[in-house]
Amino acid sequence: MVYPICFPGQPAIPEITNSTMVTEFLLMGFAEMLELRVLYALLFLLMYLATLLGNLVIITATTLDQSLHTPMYFFLRNLSILDMCYISVTVPKACVNSLTDNRAISVAGCAAQIFLVFWLAVTELLFLTIMARDRYVAICRPLHYPMIMNQRICIQMTLVSLLSGLIYAGMHTGNTFRLSFCQSNVVHQFFCDNPSLLRISCSDTFSNELLILISAMGIGGGCFIFITMSYSHIFSTVLKFQNRERGKAFSTCVPHILVVSIFLSFGSYVYLRPSASSDTILDMIFSVFYSIVPPLLNPIIYSLRNKQVKDAVRKILIRVYSIGLHPNL
Repeated sequence: MVYPICFPGQPAIPEITNSTMVTEFLLMGFAEMLELRVLYALLFLLMYLATLLGNLVIITATTLDQSLHTPMYFFLRNLSILDMCYISVTVPKACVNSLTDNRAISVAGCAAQIFLVFWLAVTELLFLTIMARDRYVAICRPLHYPMIMNQRICIQMTLVSLLSGLIYAGMHTGNTFRLSFCQSNVVHQFFCDNPSLLRISCSDTFSNELLILISAMGIGGGCFIFITMSYSHIFSTVLKFQNRERGKAFSTCVPHILVVSIFLSFGSYVYLRPSASSDTILDMIFSVFYSIVPPLLNPIIYSLRNKQVKDAVRKILIRVYSIGLHPNL
């Protein structure tokens, strides 16, 4: 007999028998006490609103300021749009669940979460890889930059990234929901993710785990190698610059490496662990680092540390303030 895992003080959840068809899943919360649930919900809500606001500022600045209509800021704008969607897939539902203590999610809702998380996460990784290439061409091959990173190429790379993420997400979501879930309907995570569902499936999950490993090594490993090689060339070139230009280049590249490292390291830990091993709280914390922290950090890194974006935001604020004072202008 298999029993679902419960934290101390948590009410036992009835077991799903072999003859019972799962119609919904139950997500885990970070705490059982009402006060702690409200605290976590407020913390998540603040991070969510800060992410939306920060990315909206970048989208507005890079759209309205003509000087930011370059490939770098084109991809930054796309990344900000993607981040707003990415964090919206998981956090609002987690906040509502935490406040209401209603942790149920339908099978269709769970499938939608898994599909969107896969799609947006893979597309984000591909965008970050393209941005590394953009920095490599800009710094190491500046004379060829307008030809290599022209508008047509940028749009094509964006569409290919979105389509690749779509195929990847469809493949893994379909492969997950062909499994049977007859042991427990408790997903040990604050949102539906693939590893948590594999742990509660009563089907053979070897092919699922093998597919995740192969695709992670192919896409994740390929992107990591490409980004590492790009920055190796960038740093070897930057070391030849004068101190002032060197500092400017490093200030652009180092934050990018930080975001990629957080995204890949925590995501790899959660998805590449054997399904038999389970540390629920640690998995939930690490999931925060690959699903919430990168969208939160991106606007901070690219706006607060970027003089052009700050200048564009300042001009927009002055313009809005002027219109407020003189609405007839």
